[in-house]
Amino acid sequence: MNDLLTTAVAAHGGLDRWNRIRAINVDATIGGAFWQIKGKDMGDVRVEVDTKRERLSMDFLGRDRRSLFETDRVALQHLDGTVIDVRDDPERSFDGHSFQTPWDDLHLAYFTGEALWTYLNTPFLFTWPGFVCEEVAPIEADGEIWRRLHVTFPDHIKTHSRKQVFCFGPDGLLRRHDFAIDIVDPGTESQLHAADYRDVGGIIIPAARRAYTTMGDDRIVLVAIDMSDITVSR
Repeated sequence: MNDLLTTAVAAHGGLDRWNRIRAINVDATIGGAFWQIKGKDMGDVRVEVDTKRERLSMDFLGRDRRSLFETDRVALQHLDGTVIDVRDDPERSFDGHSFQTPWDDLHLAYFTGEALWTYLNTPFLFTWPGFVCEEVAPIEADGEIWRRLHVTFPDHIKTHSRKQVFCFGPDGLLRRHDFAIDIVDPGTESQLHAADYRDVGGIIIPAARRAYTTMGDDRIVLVAIDMSDITVSR
């Protein structure tokens, strides 16, 4: 690990403690204009994030619906396990899409799966084989100096884009995550701000995330993720 990744991993709880965890469990409210553009309503969800492989399940609370995400398959189920629909090789279903293209429920399952899995496994994920991490020039933001880690993801990991940048504050904690979303609009850079850090069994997790966009003179919340309850499974 390079110096910045070592610092970030230690600040978020350390690799030894992380390696004893098999999953992160989150109750969250997800909102923002992005979901309206895609014709979807997120609301309250319960998420289980696997920390050992790329897998995530999400229950849509009050709606008898669960989505299951893996790299090569997504599925929708009722909460009793009855299968509603499945899609193999789901990434291909976004071919030809633009930012305005509406999604079906399996598109939503894929995007939320790869996104939340990446977010909740940061920065420990970057210690896995195949990740290439390089510290790049720092920036000044919010009255602080943020060190920046440029991360190239291996091809077998499904995520927003191959190359992403993670900004860490003087305390080593994540402040902002910069990326393009290839399946949405690869030409547009997004910034996801992280805040409200929680100590969950010794692992430090930002419980609030925000992405913004500008429409005219207004600053609009594009994505809002607020985690009300976070636990870990060993």
